[in-house]
Amino acid sequence: MTSKLFIVSTPIGNYNDITLRAINILKEVDFIICEEFKEARRLLSHFKIDKELFSLNEHNEVEASEEILRKIKENKSAALISDCGTPLFSDPGTKLVQMCIANGIEVIPIPGTSSIMAALVGSGFSLDRFYYAGWLSPKSDIRKKELLRLKSIKEIIVLMETPYRLKAILTDIVKIFGSNTRLVVGFDLTLPTEKFLRGTSADILKIVETKNLKGEFVIIIDNT
Repeated sequence: MTSKLFIVSTPIGNYNDITLRAINILKEVDFIICEEFKEARRLLSHFKIDKELFSLNEHNEVEASEEILRKIKENKSAALISDCGTPLFSDPGTKLVQMCIANGIEVIPIPGTSSIMAALVGSGFSLDRFYYAGWLSPKSDIRKKELLRLKSIKEIIVLMETPYRLKAILTDIVKIFGSNTRLVVGFDLTLPTEKFLRGTSADILKIVETKNLKGEFVIIIDNT
């Protein structure tokens, strides 16, 4: 393999979810691009893969992308992975992909695990169409304005958030979308602690408050 960039999806929790193709690509490429060395080494060690690693994250994306592009252009193949899941969804790497395309380097996605798709298919909602809103602002005032805008979009809405803001965002959803809005929260997807919380926004907020739930999650709002 020469002058190729593979965008490789990795597990979001359960290592058994990695595809055979992803393992083969990670074994075959000349080097691997990751967000954090610690997470990447843990994954690669599990599958007994030993490769040179290059870090590309939000702090060094411009400089790292230029360096990595030069290396790929030396007839090298590379795999881009994120800390978990499918790269480029709110993760660094888009600039590198754009630079590779502009330089005629083949970019090849290796599909696999995605917390977004896992949450959607487990939600029980109709998935003919949905709106991916991604991550909202950590600032309360801005987040409320973003939710007000989303309220006008009559679709299934997908939100991502950090574990420690679940209660805050659910509180805002109750205030802005209403206490009877149907929600599903996909919690700790693919892990032994995985659960789906289904019900009204008020009911789910009460569960989160009572059980003090903390973990990775995806929120699906039925705003149809």
